[in-house]
Amino acid sequence: MVDFELPFFQWIAVQLQALVIAVIVRSTDLLLLLWRPSLLRPYLGLWWQRLLLTPYSARRTFEMVRALQSTGQSFRELIYGETPLLTALLFLKRAGVGPDSRVVDLGAGRGRVLIAARWLKARSHGVELIADHVARVAPWLKPAGITLTVGDMTREPLTDVTHVFTNWVAFSPETKARLVEHLRTCKPGTRIITVTRPIQAEGFVGQTSRWMLFTWGPEKVWVQEYRPDGKAP
Repeated sequence: MVDFELPFFQWIAVQLQALVIAVIVRSTDLLLLLWRPSLLRPYLGLWWQRLLLTPYSARRTFEMVRALQSTGQSFRELIYGETPLLTALLFLKRAGVGPDSRVVDLGAGRGRVLIAARWLKARSHGVELIADHVARVAPWLKPAGITLTVGDMTREPLTDVTHVFTNWVAFSPETKARLVEHLRTCKPGTRIITVTRPIQAEGFVGQTSRWMLFTWGPEKVWVQEYRPDGKAP
């Protein structure tokens, strides 16, 4: 659908940029997966389910509305771009993810970050609010040792997690406040990875960032540590 708030040629430029980024992302993902053939089928399964039905369409089912009411979130908070596999690999590696890590993605979407965590041989788990989406993609992820469950990200157990990823910028101030309080249940030293902006709250320290490519364009990815004493590592 054309956005009539944009001049026509500007709208064309935006669409062309999105197309170029999509081609780069898909091609790079597939080339990377040639080195991890065990992860190729789960990745293609996510892609196939995306073609069949996007979970972020404008359909607001009864189940979706009920889930949103139970968490206090808005429909807008569910809709944001995807994370390319290469981008996820770069920021997870930069955050120190490895075979001894347990990565949890809060609001896991289609699960590319979870696939990247498994690439690095970490334990990989995601929580997603949309039950229909989880039912469609979780079976594709399970053979690769990846778990994806339906749930409220502000209630997901985090006591044995080493790394947490969350999009962050998509959430409302109210959701962010609840999520910050929940992240305080992490053990000291847990690394928190966010997109666009860091968590600006007491106890989240060591802010470092780097520009990386997402499906909507370049964006900053932040890595922090949870330190209840407020002291940087």
